[in-house]
Amino acid sequence: MSRYDAATIEAKWQAAWATAEVFSARRDSTRPKYYVLEMFPYPSGNLHMGHVRNYAMGDVIARYKAAQGFSVLHPMGWDAFGLPAENAALERGMHPGPWTRANMAAMKEQFLSLGFSLDWTREFATCDPEYYGQQQALFIDFLEKGLVYRKNAVVNWDPVDMTVLANEQVEDGRGWRSGALVERRDLTQWFFRISDHSDALLSGLDGLTEWPEKVRTMQANWIGKSRGLQFGFALTAPYDEFSALDVYTTRPDTINGASFLGISPDHPLAKALEANRPDIAEFCAECRRGGTSEAERETAEKKGFDTGLTVRHPLNPDWTLPVWIANFILMDYGTGAIFGVPAHDQRDLDFARKYDLPVIDTFFAPDDATPVADIAFTPPKTEPVSWVNHPTGLELASGEAAIDATIALAEAGGWGKGVTQYRLRDWGLSRQRYWGCPIPVIHCERCGVVPEAKENLPVKLPEDVTFDLPGNPLDRHPTWRNTTCPTCGGEALRETDTMDTFVDSSWYFARFTSPGAATPTDPAEAAYWMNVDQYIGGVEHAILHLLYSRFFARAMAICGHLPDTAAEPFRALFTQGMVTHEIYRTRDTAGRPVYHLPEHVTDGRLADGTAVEVIPSAKMSKSKKNVVDPVHIVETYGADTARWFMLSDSPPERDVEWTSAGADSAFKHLNRVWRLAEDLGQSASDGAPQGVNDDALARAVARAIADVTAGIEGFAFNTSVAKLYGLTNVIAKSKAPEADRAAALAILARLMAPMTPHLAEEVWSMLGGTGLLAQTPWPVADPALLVDDTVTLPIQINGKRRSELVVAADLPKAEIEALALADPAVIKALDGGTPKKLIVVPGRIVNVVV
Repeated sequence: MSRYDAATIEAKWQAAWATAEVFSARRDSTRPKYYVLEMFPYPSGNLHMGHVRNYAMGDVIARYKAAQGFSVLHPMGWDAFGLPAENAALERGMHPGPWTRANMAAMKEQFLSLGFSLDWTREFATCDPEYYGQQQALFIDFLEKGLVYRKNAVVNWDPVDMTVLANEQVEDGRGWRSGALVERRDLTQWFFRISDHSDALLSGLDGLTEWPEKVRTMQANWIGKSRGLQFGFALTAPYDEFSALDVYTTRPDTINGASFLGISPDHPLAKALEANRPDIAEFCAECRRGGTSEAERETAEKKGFDTGLTVRHPLNPDWTLPVWIANFILMDYGTGAIFGVPAHDQRDLDFARKYDLPVIDTFFAPDDATPVADIAFTPPKTEPVSWVNHPTGLELASGEAAIDATIALAEAGGWGKGVTQYRLRDWGLSRQRYWGCPIPVIHCERCGVVPEAKENLPVKLPEDVTFDLPGNPLDRHPTWRNTTCPTCGGEALRETDTMDTFVDSSWYFARFTSPGAATPTDPAEAAYWMNVDQYIGGVEHAILHLLYSRFFARAMAICGHLPDTAAEPFRALFTQGMVTHEIYRTRDTAGRPVYHLPEHVTDGRLADGTAVEVIPSAKMSKSKKNVVDPVHIVETYGADTARWFMLSDSPPERDVEWTSAGADSAFKHLNRVWRLAEDLGQSASDGAPQGVNDDALARAVARAIADVTAGIEGFAFNTSVAKLYGLTNVIAKSKAPEADRAAALAILARLMAPMTPHLAEEVWSMLGGTGLLAQTPWPVADPALLVDDTVTLPIQINGKRRSELVVAADLPKAEIEALALADPAVIKALDGGTPKKLIVVPGRIVNVVV
C-alpha cells in the first residue's frame, strides 16, 4: 500500500490548477458574480499561522462559490508602503524597495505552497508606480471636487527622526523608534474632508446587516454623533481680540455645576497669552510634548495653569469662573474650550481636587443626596435623577429630558444654540517620509499650490536616495524636488510629503476589479464586480481602515470611478479570531528571558535536554518566538493538514490554539481518507461512481451535504469539518456494496474540496472522477433523503433510560404505546403490573412510570 505523500500530491494539483487557469476571474454576464477578499498583507517576509487561518477561510468561500456556479474574484496584493520598510532599510543600510520586493517574492512562494485559489494575474503592490500613479490621479480628482484640502494642524513631531508620528507611534510621550520626546507642532498638512460625510457614514451602518454588531458599534462610537449646546462665556475683562469664549457641551443640563472654564494649550487665547507670558509658554510647551490622541490625554496626569482671567456665567452675570489652560483638552473637538463640572465628570473632579476648585452638585440619585466626594456621580442619561440646581427648575427628570429643556431655554433666551456635532475629524494624510505615495502637487511662487498634470503621472519616487541622515530623503534629493509648474511652466518645487499608508489600503479593493486599467477603475469591470461580497480580516482594523475605505468608496463614486451602489464597498464582513501558542522560555546567566521557537522544543525540553518554562498560550509574537512557521508545517504535514486544523478546531470568530497534537490528529484523519480512497478506488476504475443506492448510506450522504453546506454558508467551518469527520466514519463502517461506498467517498471529496483541495483532487482522481474537482459543481442533497422515515425513541423507566424503539416517523401514538408495553425492559420493570403513567412525546421520547 502506498502512503499519503502530501508534498507530491500538493505540488501536482497546484501545477494542474495553474495550467488550467482555474482561478483567473472573468467577467461573465451569464453567471452571478462573487467577490471574496481578505485584507491584504504587509510584506514582512514571512507568513504566520494567523495568515493561514485568515486566507483559508476566504479560500473555503471562494472555492464553494465557484462550485456553485458563480464567477469568482479572489485576488491578492501587497500593502507594501510604510515606515516599517523604511526603518528596515535604515537598519540594513539598503533601499526599502529591494527589501520589500524580496519579501513579497518569499511570501508569494508561501502562499502558492498553501494552494489558495487566488487570481495571481491581478497581483499588485501599493509601491508599484502603476498603482500609486492611479492613487495620485484620485488625489487630483478629489482635490477638484473639494474632497481634499490643505491647512495648519497640530501634529506629533519627532525632532530626531524629523517626521510626523501617528498617535500609535508615540509611547510614553516619546517617538517609538528614536526615543526622543515628541513635540506637538503646527504644520501645514493635507486633509481628506471625511467629516463632511459623518452623517452618511453613520447612517450607512444601518444597512450593513452582515457586519458584526461590535464593529458597527465601534464605528458609530468613532464617528460620535452628539447633540449639545453651543454658547459663550463672556470675559470679565477682554484680552486682545477676545471678548468671549465659545464652548460646546453635550451636558448643558449641568451648567449650574460649573466651577471653571478650561481651554486647550492650542486654543487661540492660550497662544495669545503665551506670547507675553513666559510661564504660560513653558506650560503649553510641556503640554505639547505629550501625544495628541484623546486616549493619551485621558490617561495622562491632569495638569492645569490658572491664566488669571475670568468669565461670567451666562445665567448669572455676578457669577464668575476662572479660566484654566488644561493639558487634557483637545483643540480638534468642539471649540477647544469646556466648562468643568467636577460633580458629574471624573476627569473634571480629579482636576478640581488637585487645584482646590469648587465641586457643585446639580443632581443626586432619587434616594441618596450625599454630596460627591472622590467619585463623580455620572448615571446614564436615561435614568431619572433628583435635580437641585437645574436652570429650568426641574425636580425629577432624566438627563435626556434635562438636556432638551436646557437647550430650549438657551434658544428661547438667545444665549445658546442646539448643535449636532461629530467626533470624527478630517483625515490628515501628510507624512514626512520617503517610502510612500508622493502627493502630486507643485509649489509655484507665481501660481501657488497646484496639482500636477495627469499626463505627468505617476510622480515616481526616486531610487537614488540615502538614509544616512534623519528626516525625509526627498527633502535633500539633489534634483527630484525641482520641476516646472504645470500651469505657468515656470520653475517650481514638488511636494515632498507622502501619503499616509491608510490611503493605499482604502481603495485597493476597487483596483482589483481592473488592475491594468489606465484610469483608477474600469467602469464596466467595477460595475460587474463591486461590491465585495465577503470581506475577511482582523478586528484590529475595525475602525480606521474600514471607515477610511467607506469614505473612499463614496469619494470615488462622486468622482465617477465607482457606481453609486458601491458607496458601501463591503457587503458582508467577518472578523476572525487570533491564532495562539504556548510560549517557551529559559533564562540566561544574568536571569534575562530567552525565548525558543516551538520547533526547537520537544516534550518540554530543548535538543540539549534543557527544560523550558511553558507559559500559557498568547497571541503569536515574533519577539516571544511563539510563532509557528507555515513552511515548517507544510514540509512536515502538508498544506491540507494546516488548513484542516485551522478550520476545524474552534468557531472562526474565536481564538484558536495551535498545538502539535492537533496537527497530528488532522494529519491522521487525512491519511484515513486517503486509505479509504485506495481501498475503494478499484471499484471505480471505469469512471466516477454516479450514485449511492444503499438507503442508509444515501441518507447519511444527503444529510452531510446539507449540513456542510449550511456550515459554510454560516461561516461555521468547524461544524462543517465535524460533519465531514462523521461522514468519513459512516463510509468506513458501512456494509454497503463497494460501489456505493466509492460513490459516497466521491461526494465526501467534493465536500472536502474547499478545506483540503489537494487531497480532494487526488481522491477524486483515484475514484475515476472526470476533469478537475476544482471545476466540478457542488453536490446538492436530495430533499426526499433528508426526511427521516424512522425515528429512534428512547424509553425511560422511572427517569432512567432503559431501552429504545425504532418506529416509523408517522406511527400513531396508540401504536407506539403498544410497542412500548411490549418492550422486554418495560415488561420486566412492570413485573406483571400496569404502569402508573405512560407518556409518549411523538418523535422525542417514551416515559414509563412504574
